[in-house]
Amino acid sequence: MLQCIFLLSDSGEVMLEKQLTGHRVDRSICDWFWEQTVSQADSTKLPPVIASPTHYIFQITREGITFLACTQVEMPPLMGIEFLCRVADVLSDYLGGLNEDVIKDNFVIVYELLDEMIDNGFPLTTEPNILREMIAPPNIVSKVLGVVTGNSSNVSNTLPGATASCVPWRSTEPKHANNEVYVDLLEEMDAVINRDGILVKCEIYGEVEVNSHLSGLPDLTLSFANPSILNDVRFHPCVRFRPWESNNILSFVPPDGQFKLMSYRVKKLKSTPIYVKPQLTSDAGTCRLSVLVGIRSDPGKTIDSVTVQFQLPPCILSANLSSNHGTVSILANKTCSWSIGRIPKDKAPSLSGTLTLETGMERLHVFPTFQVGFRIMGVALSGLQIDTLDIKNLPSRPYKGFRALTQAGQYEVRS
Repeated sequence: MLQCIFLLSDSGEVMLEKQLTGHRVDRSICDWFWEQTVSQADSTKLPPVIASPTHYIFQITREGITFLACTQVEMPPLMGIEFLCRVADVLSDYLGGLNEDVIKDNFVIVYELLDEMIDNGFPLTTEPNILREMIAPPNIVSKVLGVVTGNSSNVSNTLPGATASCVPWRSTEPKHANNEVYVDLLEEMDAVINRDGILVKCEIYGEVEVNSHLSGLPDLTLSFANPSILNDVRFHPCVRFRPWESNNILSFVPPDGQFKLMSYRVKKLKSTPIYVKPQLTSDAGTCRLSVLVGIRSDPGKTIDSVTVQFQLPPCILSANLSSNHGTVSILANKTCSWSIGRIPKDKAPSLSGTLTLETGMERLHVFPTFQVGFRIMGVALSGLQIDTLDIKNLPSRPYKGFRALTQAGQYEVRS
């Protein structure tokens, strides 16, 4: 049972406080948490569950906003973390993004959503499609009417019919002129390559996104050609677990609209689509840098939006860098960004130049880590393939569309 939820800005300011039970949680718990955050060299490595002297704290961070939930009782930790993730997803969906100004401009809607999503500390309604029927998303018209009439509430006077249904994630008997469903495979590649060019770690985090516009109460069955490669799968509540457990088949009645059907990991991949080869040599107070980028294994589709970023060490006074393809820029915080775009077929993009060290330093002792970005449309690098998508309980044959996208996640090349 959760007792309180706090939303903190990136400076540690408490933007929103929601007490969930009769037991009041003092705001000083946020000060204690922020002290722990500041004491960490890398705040992103804070554990999601922290034991304070008085409470257990669940925490996640999205777009610079920290979501905290507190409890004094034993409870499954994943329930607290998953609920905070649902809150962050719903607020981002409702408000069109997450930042401090958006939260402050829509306090009323945020509180109304929390009232519906959790009751006396226990999660209640977390499905976005049902919440949209209960609480209207903010728009210019509703804000003007609120100012004119003095009524700022967005809560509907009638309870959605789906709340009493056996499929509460789906609105009651939706009707569409064109029945269509789209399935997207969205993947991020996380990789670590050491200074010798050896692949230390390479895995894929993927999501199956579905955009469904089907009338009535359709029943869908989705199967993969190679489901055995999937690890750490997580499902939307609409998925029936038994067919997956026995035959690795996704059987479900979908929500109406866009939703995440499942997420997964594919581990221990053997290769990456591109290579990045940095070389640094330093002597007599000057460091010479050379970075070469190219295609390692052709995925069969165009690799574009290629970027390479790295942080210049503090001992660097100035840098003179240039490239034979793309643009190079050095930001005020000493971050060097090389935007390559699409890798040409006739030449390998390269960046080179010199770095000037501080006075008294002969050689460079701290070497940067290179963060690589890329985007490949039309292919899932994990090798996951959709086999069939069958739809029942529809009077007419619907349109079915499939897409795939792979992009870089935490892709690091060490020097």
